[in-house]
Amino acid sequence: MEYIKLGNTGLDVSKICLGCMGFGDPENWIHKWLLKEEESRPIIKKALDMGINFFDTANIYSFGKSEEILGKVLKNYAKRHEIVIATKVFFEMYNGANAQGLSRKSIMTEVENSLKRLGTDYIDLYIIHRWDYKTPIEETMSALHDIVKSGKVRYIGASAMYAWQFQKALYVAEKNGWTKFVSMQNHMNLLYREEEREMMPLCKEEKIAVTPYSPLASGRLTRDISSEKTKRQETDQTEKGKYDSTMEYDKVIIERVKEIAEKYNRERAEIALAWLLHKKQTVIPIIGATKISHLETAISSLNVKLSEEDIKYLEEPYMPHKVMGAI
Repeated sequence: MEYIKLGNTGLDVSKICLGCMGFGDPENWIHKWLLKEEESRPIIKKALDMGINFFDTANIYSFGKSEEILGKVLKNYAKRHEIVIATKVFFEMYNGANAQGLSRKSIMTEVENSLKRLGTDYIDLYIIHRWDYKTPIEETMSALHDIVKSGKVRYIGASAMYAWQFQKALYVAEKNGWTKFVSMQNHMNLLYREEEREMMPLCKEEKIAVTPYSPLASGRLTRDISSEKTKRQETDQTEKGKYDSTMEYDKVIIERVKEIAEKYNRERAEIALAWLLHKKQTVIPIIGATKISHLETAISSLNVKLSEEDIKYLEEPYMPHKVMGAI
């Protein structure tokens, strides 16, 4: 495994992050393809055995069940100081007032709940899951700064927003001497590259680590369009919303990924991930592995070297897409 600094920090993280949205309770969330604890356990253990020390979850994933599973399994197989845990806050966790958002009250409540579910005294990277249009960013950044200073959180990050919003948050933090974001978890893959217009250049300039989610476009970059659909493809409405409307011209890119994979005798997932890893910014893909083979392929991608001609060939067919992620 290779390790890299998380942006402009001294924190070492594996160049592949294990995303834990796929671990939880399929009967109690929007996704029905999730793995329960007994199925999740061997995957998390294998990730540790392969040198992955960076794990990403969120309070909203199965309404906390993902955090519970991750915390329990990590406690069985790893020492706390050797691993880096990221989780998120924003989405509605119960019915009622103050159930979601980034107010001081919500942040203070949800960080405590996440700590309990994870079974830990601190969170390494606490991420705001979306932009909160109803709460002043000054209130949010002040609250985040306070939980860092309290020792409950080590670093803070952001996810899925417009570049102007991210820049505003960075400015507010710097202006007031508060803790600044060190990472951006954005929607980024060969089928969706809108982040290259403003967010990626901003992250490069500010030395912000980029931790892309959906790096394989929910698996669409790993197989033929005509192949038999997986359980996720059949039931995941979020995936359909992201990619169904653009598949007519995205299929050219999918075919080119296949061609490059055959050229190097590699899996298609390795090529798609290698493309991300060749970015000039610090890029750490979040892999939503639900099989051991997903982990093995992801780590193998670290050894794939694409030429400038390969990258140009993969990127050439891209057409502008509707913004997905930022809301």
